[in-house]
Order: sequence, then C-alpha cells, then structure tokens
Amino acid sequence: MSDFVEGKIAFQGELGANSHAAAKAACPSLEPLPCQTFEDAFAAVASGKAVRAMIAIENTLAGRVGDVHHLLPEAGLYIVGEYFAPIHHQLVGVKGATLADIKKVRSHPMALGQCRKIIRELGAEAVKTADTAGAVREISEMGDKSVAALGSTLAAAFYDLPILRPDVEDEPHNATRFVILSAAPDDAEMEDGKCITSFVFQVRNIPAALYKAMGGFATNGVNMTKLESYQIGGSFNATQFYADIEGHPNERNVQLALQELKFFSAELKILGVYKAHAFRKLEPGTPAS
Repeated sequence: MSDFVEGKIAFQGELGANSHAAAKAACPSLEPLPCQTFEDAFAAVASGKAVRAMIAIENTLAGRVGDVHHLLPEAGLYIVGEYFAPIHHQLVGVKGATLADIKKVRSHPMALGQCRKIIRELGAEAVKTADTAGAVREISEMGDKSVAALGSTLAAAFYDLPILRPDVEDEPHNATRFVILSAAPDDAEMEDGKCITSFVFQVRNIPAALYKAMGGFATNGVNMTKLESYQIGGSFNATQFYADIEGHPNERNVQLALQELKFFSAELKILGVYKAHAFRKLEPGTPAS
C-alpha cells in the first residue's frame, strides 16, 4: 500500500468509533469520513469521495463481520492493506457519575457481549445501540448519571466524558482485523516481505470439486489462514468462498496452487495482495496492546 496518500478515509460508524481509531492509527494522513453503513463506506471510495475505506472484517472473539463478505466481491474495490486493532472498551459515564450510580449500560451488541463481567458486576441492564461511539454520544445528550456507555477512549475524549473504569473487556486478547480498501489495485511487491493474498471463488458443480480445489494449496505448501463460505443469490445451491493465503501470486508455489484452484472453480477473483500486519507474528492468545 502506498504510504503517501492524501484525501479521506471512510469507515462505518460515528466519529470516535473503533473503526475511526483504527483509521487514525493506520492512515494518519487521511481525513476521517464517518458513514452510517458499510455500503455507504464502500460507495464513498467507489465514487471518489474517499481514497480509502477502513472496514472491520473479523474479531478474535466474535468472529467474522458477516455483511462485509457479501459486499466485498461486488464492490469493485481492492484490498491494499490490513490492520489489526486491539479493542479496549471503556466504561464511559456523564460528568459527576460514579460506578454506584450506573443502572444501564448502552453500546453495540458486540461490545455488550464482550463486556459481560462489568455489566454483571454493576447489576446493570444492557441496552443495545447501533454503534459504540453513538452510545457515548447518546449518554452525553441524555445527561443521566444512571446510564453509562461502552466505547473507545477516542469517543470519551471527543464528547469530553469521564471514563469510569478503563479496559473493561472480558478477554485481554480482543482484537479486530480491518482491511483497507481502494478503488484501484495497489499490490504489494514480493520484496516487501510477508504478503497476504485474498480472493473469492465458486467451485464448479462436480463431485469433490472443493476437495480438489484445495488440494493444490496443500501439495504446494501454501498456508491458507482463512476459508469461509456463504450463500449467494438467495440460493442454497450457490456457495461462494472467501480465502486468505500467505504468499504472493508471483511465487511459484502460489502460482501452481492458484492454477489448480482456477481449474476447479467456476469463478475466481483476487481481491488484493498486501503486506501482512505485524499482529500475525504474535502467539495465539497474546494480549492485544
């Protein structure tokens, strides 16, 4: 991914969301562009309103972000980078509030699910909202000392609210993987170091097609770090697969594996070739910093 880029970076959520924090960390030269939906963020890049999009694709605790896998292949955009963001949820209250005051905790369902211990400790009611940063904004507008929110440090600072207790997530290894999207391909070079190649494919309608398609990666020593399937076109007979592999398409073993995959596939589309983020080098279960 080119380092010197100017313009805006789109993300789903409000200012202060975890996606905003990730965008600031990964692309500090770009101006944040909050979008209500993932579709809006994709459209901002496709239309030229933004030069990049920072899109959450999976979480170490909650798994994949389902909508994104459906949107990526049809968006006409390219993955030019990845970023793993440690997720630390802050219990945010209004000014003057104490932990003893809290009766309700507002946030996105994923954040609520990742902070069950503090909610149970407080004996509070969990209230679902559309967005973590939005929850912080809402309690700022409400001004009710009995209502807190789970959000980022950035959101608390943005709305000038106190953090009643920091880092209240249940697990220390909570991290979200983001992909950075562009309207034009910007593939990494083999000389850039360890690369990830992402693609989607549909296997041909023949017996053992998936088994045969995957065999090329095993026989050529290519490590597949991710393989997920999902239905397309409203049919139980049409399955598309999303995959990440370690390696560059110009490497001979990767070339051979992709050739075999292509032979047994009705469709194959490379979404991007990009440098692997340093987070991948960490041992499983290592606390996110």
